[in-house]
Amino acid sequence: MIRFFAAPIAVIALLTASAGGALAEEYDTRDIMGGGPNFFRGGVNPIPRTTVMYNGNYAPGTIVVNTAERRLYLVLQNGQALRYGIGVGRDGFRWGGVHKITAKKEWPDWTPPSQMIARRPDLPRHMKGGIENPLGARAMYLGSTLYRIHGSNEPETIGQAVSSGCFRMTNDDVTDLYGRVSVGTTVVVLNN
Repeated sequence: MIRFFAAPIAVIALLTASAGGALAEEYDTRDIMGGGPNFFRGGVNPIPRTTVMYNGNYAPGTIVVNTAERRLYLVLQNGQALRYGIGVGRDGFRWGGVHKITAKKEWPDWTPPSQMIARRPDLPRHMKGGIENPLGARAMYLGSTLYRIHGSNEPETIGQAVSSGCFRMTNDDVTDLYGRVSVGTTVVVLNN
């Protein structure tokens, strides 16, 4: 039985190693049987983050959310930005404006707002932070709104319009962004 599993795993390991560093960074053969670094976040990011040229007139450190593109940009120096894939609000729940990050939380608890409970009475009234929590690994709260930039326990929704107005990221990406920004960071939401 062990020989039956050994050959396919060896082939995958060989392919991963020969594909170069980029694939090896995104995929861990331990994920096949569980326990690898992607086990809890659902595998490889559907929209990998990347550094891009960025022509917006925003100061470095500004977060720009483009709901039409379903991308979030962290503006860097020298006309560049770090681009992340995000999930956005579904029809009727997209919005725009300028806010500041007013709080940051690791593995946040989730209490659905009353408006969401009215639409979905089946939702829990409160959920402790953790891997099953819809807010994921990190959350950044936007001004006095009900909205957040947060992780997700549903990475397959990245690039989709399915939320109630929040911006979803993979847990890996939201953890990366969380470490790069602080309370007071300006967030510009473009809803074109």
